[in-house]
Amino acid sequence: MKSFITTNQVILMLLCLLVWCSGEAENDAAPMEKGEQAVLYSAIQGFVGNWWNGSDLYPDPCGWTPIQGVSCDIFDGLWYVTDLSIGPIHDNSLDCAPNAEFRPQLFKLKHLRSLSFFSCFMSPFKYPITIPSKKWEKLAGNLEKLEFRSNPGLVGQVPSSFGGLTKLQSLVLLENGLSGELPRNLVELSNLKRLVLAGNRFNGRIPDSFGGLSQLLILDLSRNSLSGSLPSSFGSLSSLLKLDLSNNLLEGKLPVEFGYLKNLTLLDLRNNKFSGGLINSLQEMGSLEEMAMSNNPIGGDLQAIEWHNLENLAILDLSNIGLTGTIPVSLAKLRNLRFLGLCDNNLTGNLSPKLETLPSVSALYLNGNNLTGELQFSERFYRKMGRRFGAWNNPNLCFPVGLISTSHVPYGVKPCQQKVTLLEPHSDSKLYNGKLNQSSHLMVSLGFSSYTIDGFWWVTLQIIVTFLLLGSFQSYLFGNIA
Repeated sequence: MKSFITTNQVILMLLCLLVWCSGEAENDAAPMEKGEQAVLYSAIQGFVGNWWNGSDLYPDPCGWTPIQGVSCDIFDGLWYVTDLSIGPIHDNSLDCAPNAEFRPQLFKLKHLRSLSFFSCFMSPFKYPITIPSKKWEKLAGNLEKLEFRSNPGLVGQVPSSFGGLTKLQSLVLLENGLSGELPRNLVELSNLKRLVLAGNRFNGRIPDSFGGLSQLLILDLSRNSLSGSLPSSFGSLSSLLKLDLSNNLLEGKLPVEFGYLKNLTLLDLRNNKFSGGLINSLQEMGSLEEMAMSNNPIGGDLQAIEWHNLENLAILDLSNIGLTGTIPVSLAKLRNLRFLGLCDNNLTGNLSPKLETLPSVSALYLNGNNLTGELQFSERFYRKMGRRFGAWNNPNLCFPVGLISTSHVPYGVKPCQQKVTLLEPHSDSKLYNGKLNQSSHLMVSLGFSSYTIDGFWWVTLQIIVTFLLLGSFQSYLFGNIA
């Protein structure tokens, strides 16, 4: 059956096309509110320099030739700026001037939902600049995202007026030159889902009030100089997915309230001063995929944790934390584990060959411990892992000779010594019709010990004794015949 289009369908298609074109024409024809355009141009000039005047934009920054980093939306038939990104974010973005500055016109962009600065303030010595302390409340009605990334020239403290941005969902102050203590009133940002303050020079304690950010999904305070113990209020962050506190000066025992973080997938506490051992509540974090605690004087025993409860764990780094005891076999039940780092501890005992059965493991570092015994992994395991199996610097650990090819022996591990069985002087060995025992008795009677003579001289003495015995036997035989 041939398909055909009726007259009504043609009319309907034309009407739809007409409506769509009308909407597009309305958007294209919509002008930018004049006052909005003036304050936008002035704000941009403060960051890039007065040389820029927007003359190459037609008909305005929200028209056919928009500025990279500026997005607009229509309110009451007019264009308004909703997204402003300053800095070399895009290939054709406007670069900031060395002496970039915040102008008051920035805070007149009343429909702004997102504001970000990337590599804009670059000179901490020649042109340092601080974040304006006032007027942020003028953006509180709509601002949901505020970011300052990679601005070493941005110094000073975080203004307390940030606490008034009650609609903020993302606050990122990453790799700047900011300092001072963390503002306690950030807890007023009740809608905050992401808080990243990493890579600055913040100091002091983490405020207890941070536990009130109940909707927080990501908390990153890494690479600062924060000190003191962790607040127990962290247990209230039940929605948290990622917690990164690495590379600080934090200390004390890990809070047992960590066990309430049932949704946490990343826990990074590396390079701090935590102590007090591994707490049992860690095994209650069933969603955890990455746990990194290396370079802390935590101490304790791996046996304290029921590792099989952390079935989603893919990365476990407990290197250089002062662990003692043996490596539990239950680690072999972590079917998703890709990386296991237990190096530079005080672990002892033998390695279970069941660790080879981890189906996803691609890196296993056990070097720098006191492990003992003979490695019982297959050649296939060594071939798969290569240098990503680290067992060196375990003085009493060895691999069996002859069971694996020389090209796949574990790096830095010595071969096991072959066992040599020495016969006792009064053993019941029946070798050589008892003559070996006789030679042993003779050498003992002559003052030689079979335990202290070995190698070439041991063989030589055996030959001499054998000839002496044969000579005595022949003399006895011929004497009887005669």
